[in-house]
Amino acid sequence: MTHSLELSSARWRRSSYSNTNGGECVEISDDFPGLVPVRDSKNPAGPSLVVNAAAWGEFVSSLK
Repeated sequence: MTHSLELSSARWRRSSYSNTNGGECVEISDDFPGLVPVRDSKNPAGPSLVVNAAAWGEFVSSLK
């Protein structure tokens, strides 16, 4: 199933662990309850992946 989510007004943020050299970073938005939009910081106009917030939390926890 495919849904479209309007992300043009999203406020994006990077991890505090990101470097200032514009390296390999992703950005996420906290503006959509229950969902976590994710995009490539080097290509902000490119595609975004929208993940269920619970699944995103499990993913991030598994990286720690």
